[in-house]
Amino acid sequence: MKKGFMLLSGNIRGCIWMALCGLGFSVMAAFVKLAGQAGINTFEITFFRVLVGFLMLAPFVANSGFESLRSQYIKAHALRAVLGFVAMICAYIGIAKLELATYTALSFTKPLFAVILAVVILKEEVRWRRWAATIVGFIGVLVMMQPGSSAFNPWALLAMGDALSIALLITILKRLPASETPLIMLFYYGLIGTLLVTPAAIYYWQWPNATEWFYLVAIGVTGALSQYWWILAFKAGEASVVAPFDYLRLLFAGLIGFVAFSEVPDHWTLIGATLIVGSTIYIAQREARLGRAAKAAD
Repeated sequence: MKKGFMLLSGNIRGCIWMALCGLGFSVMAAFVKLAGQAGINTFEITFFRVLVGFLMLAPFVANSGFESLRSQYIKAHALRAVLGFVAMICAYIGIAKLELATYTALSFTKPLFAVILAVVILKEEVRWRRWAATIVGFIGVLVMMQPGSSAFNPWALLAMGDALSIALLITILKRLPASETPLIMLFYYGLIGTLLVTPAAIYYWQWPNATEWFYLVAIGVTGALSQYWWILAFKAGEASVVAPFDYLRLLFAGLIGFVAFSEVPDHWTLIGATLIVGSTIYIAQREARLGRAAKAAD
């Protein structure tokens, strides 16, 4: 079966990995919601997410050796871990307070923030088409959140905080050289993230019962696997082909939310999600075309 899978084209394998990643993150979000509803503190949930993921790296580190973890960019990895920590705290509180489909749709604003950060931090030139798509995406956010109305849910701001933190994290990744392997990035992310969250997790610690232990371990395992599948997806296929399959998360989150939590998104959520997804797909495709054009010109 493995040989048959490897015979598939890189793009098809990448799309399969990305679909699995979307399903995995949606399942993880459901366990986060269940853990939050059980009264487990967000810092304790985050602790298990990063610790279990970090421990799952042990076989890969043993196989590659500690020499493979050498890096000259520890400060960048530390900043990345801090941003990841902030993103997880925002995400896990937001997931507990919002419908899964609503939270997932708002989390897709990462590329919108990335466009702004590309101009501010990376000094990239962004033309009017991408600016227009970015504005359309943020209009979708306003449609979903409905600020100023009785339907406005302030917890949705946490989903935006999560997206902004991840966009900053991705901007940092763009500055790291190719020598910084996925194992190096995951190792320092897990190590520093665990050190960051441990004091708060100890302070707010409550001993889980059997069901809650299952939730917490499941969060760590599904989160780590999904992150690994995400890396495999982009390693196997072209980003412009693979990335749109990440939007399957919206479908998975909607189905899980409906089945597990009886959540039914309203029409404003559907309209806003359509605007956000449409604009971010356009931005991804536009950046891919510009990237190909730049390579052809070299």
